[in-house]
Amino acid sequence: MKVLVTGGAGFIGSHTVDLLMEKGYAVRILDSLAPPVHVAGRIPGYVPVDDVEFIEGDVRDGAAWEQALEGVDAVFHLAAYQDYLPDFSKFFHVNSVGTALLYEIIVEKRLPVRKVVVASSQAVYGEGKYRCAAVHVSLSPCHPLAPSPPHSIQYPPLREEAQLRRGNWEVRCPACGQPMEPQWTDEAMVNPHNQYAMSKYTQEMIALNLGKRYGIPTVAMRYSIVQGPRQSFRNAYSGVLRIFTQRLLNGKAPVCYEDGHQLRDYVSVYDVTRANLLVLEDSRADYQVFNVGGDRQVSVLDYAHLIARRAGVDLDPEVPGLYRFGDTRHIFSDVRQLKTLGWEPVVGLEEIVDGYIAWAQAQPGFRDYYAEAEARMEEMGTLRRVEGG
Repeated sequence: MKVLVTGGAGFIGSHTVDLLMEKGYAVRILDSLAPPVHVAGRIPGYVPVDDVEFIEGDVRDGAAWEQALEGVDAVFHLAAYQDYLPDFSKFFHVNSVGTALLYEIIVEKRLPVRKVVVASSQAVYGEGKYRCAAVHVSLSPCHPLAPSPPHSIQYPPLREEAQLRRGNWEVRCPACGQPMEPQWTDEAMVNPHNQYAMSKYTQEMIALNLGKRYGIPTVAMRYSIVQGPRQSFRNAYSGVLRIFTQRLLNGKAPVCYEDGHQLRDYVSVYDVTRANLLVLEDSRADYQVFNVGGDRQVSVLDYAHLIARRAGVDLDPEVPGLYRFGDTRHIFSDVRQLKTLGWEPVVGLEEIVDGYIAWAQAQPGFRDYYAEAEARMEEMGTLRRVEGG
């Protein structure tokens, strides 16, 4: 069986390639080798170029898709554009239009592709699922004075700039104004807030709807914050493990945005690749969406302290009153649906951190990119400061 992996020279893609080859699949990679994730045009050393077919090409290019799809039985579509920049159209050109082209070529050329697995993101949930403990009075015309159930579930909108500028971080109930409790977010409701999240959700809709219409079994995987070796240290979107490790290994304190008490869900790339192979091989997954997370809640501050301990650096994190406009406050994914297929995360948080630190220390170009990324985000208006900060 031959499998195409788009973005196969990247972080999740390369690990997926490794596991596919371990299981005896023939593999072809389509990757644009675009910066900042890659040094332009250079195939990373961890890609087994002697054992896979490699095509350098862009998922926005129909000709590249035609070449890459020839003779392929299944596709992992993992190539994506991720950044904090306001180049809004690029998110949709790469993530949404690129996915539409995949199905367009399959349908037009009548290609016998038997399965497509598409990389989506936890970002499609926006702030995710919350609970307000207050009992609110319903304004329903049927029961004008009947109270709504206590502990009501809500999917709140993006926090307003005025609130964030005051350093008021918590998500508040739109009915009573009280802080709400974050909940495990399942697959039932999406509420994308930023350009990346919207592009990933439209990608899902394109893939699942066209897949079902044309009989191409398709699965969408909503990854939480994936961590591990090969996570690009040049890409500002790669996350806090990259940022904090860079700072700490260069003798600098990690910088936490907001107050550092944001709750996040970190998952190992090895658990993610096992999930990828599972849905490829299990027809019960067809035409479904799955959360892929670590089944844990960790605050950013606690994560910073853990990384410092594992790196052997005695530095406390700094909380200077910075925030990224458009960030979610808390988000952690409910993975029970994927567990019904027999999967569960098995890699612990300390093992995730140790693996990345060891990989980072072995990279000749590894250095602290934080100051450059911070200046760039401030210049673009993404990174902002609280009043008086």
